[in-house]
Amino acid sequence: MTDRFAGPRSSPTAVDRSERLRVLLVEDDDGDAYLVRELLAETDIAFDLLVATTLSEASALMDGVHCVLLDLGLPDAEGLDGLRRLLLVAGPAAVCVLTGRTDEHLGVAAVAEGAQDYLVKGQVDGVLLSRALRYAVERKRADENSQRLREMELLQAESARLERGLLPQPLMETTEVAVHTFYRPGRALGLLGGDFFDVVQIGADRLHLIVGDVCGHGVDEAALGVELRVAWRALVLAGVPDEEILGALEQVLMSERRAREIFATVASVVLDLGRDRATVRLAGHPPPVLLRAGRAEPVAARRGIMLGVCPTPTPATELDFSGADWSLLMYTDGLIDGHAGAGPERLDVPGLCTLLDEPAGHGIAVPDLPGWLVGRAEQANGGPLADDVAMLLISRGGGR
Repeated sequence: MTDRFAGPRSSPTAVDRSERLRVLLVEDDDGDAYLVRELLAETDIAFDLLVATTLSEASALMDGVHCVLLDLGLPDAEGLDGLRRLLLVAGPAAVCVLTGRTDEHLGVAAVAEGAQDYLVKGQVDGVLLSRALRYAVERKRADENSQRLREMELLQAESARLERGLLPQPLMETTEVAVHTFYRPGRALGLLGGDFFDVVQIGADRLHLIVGDVCGHGVDEAALGVELRVAWRALVLAGVPDEEILGALEQVLMSERRAREIFATVASVVLDLGRDRATVRLAGHPPPVLLRAGRAEPVAARRGIMLGVCPTPTPATELDFSGADWSLLMYTDGLIDGHAGAGPERLDVPGLCTLLDEPAGHGIAVPDLPGWLVGRAEQANGGPLADDVAMLLISRGGGR
């Protein structure tokens, strides 16, 4: 039998043989198939060789294959068309093509189409064949790793754009109060969720504030959070009456959400700095916490139903904010959903107030308070918080 693959035979050389190669040969010539097996047997690498005589047969044998050795002349596929069809089902398997001496140009074209390498019959021995297969597998893995890295970079860039939409710069001019913002994604791969906040000043002394949370995590939820945040700002700037804003926001939510079970919780506050009054509306959201006279207490506001479940007007609660020194903390529930210790008990609003009452917290500068608070919540939780945390801290007078 004429050896149509091998030139002068070489002695086996040392290559990485730590992994057993599973090779699929797609070849309709029994003689060539026999020679490939013999050439691989010249080396001491571990391999399993499967043989298919048609492209259709090869498609059913792809499971677990590391590398495919493809002849470009098959009964059911000819030339590059066969390669293109194989690449559609090859998955993570590397592909090397076999060409004749007169068809070497096809090998170059095959690499341009997506093959990892090409081999010319009659110009390869066992060691070169096994090395080519190994290198093809490594190149395929390197290409996949590079692709995953690129996809991760694109995801991070997309998340950064969405985060800018979720967490804007406060639109305010007053110096009577200071606003400090905080955001941290949940521990699940750092994925951005639907938490959002915004601050808009209307006139000389009216400050509108919102903190919201779209249920779920991921790009869809973050995009919906951006839409709600932008819609809220537009409604406020357009002068829509305060009592109608959350109803309009709910209409946006219900028209833009991808599924009917998607809902959002919202805490809305309108500060009238001239009258030292605040109007609080809670749509299924935990209440803000008021820090005044060395005490932290949840705002006693009526809590309405979350947006997107059963359209209902959100009740308003009027509060007195007189006094020269106070802070108001608005937050999403990621801050209070963690554990309060080794048991199943959650931190919740009372636990949050307890943390804020700690003597250690009294010396914290106001801008540093949100970060310190998350650190203490994570300490109580025994690790990173699972959900996103967004906070608005509004302060009037005092730096501690």
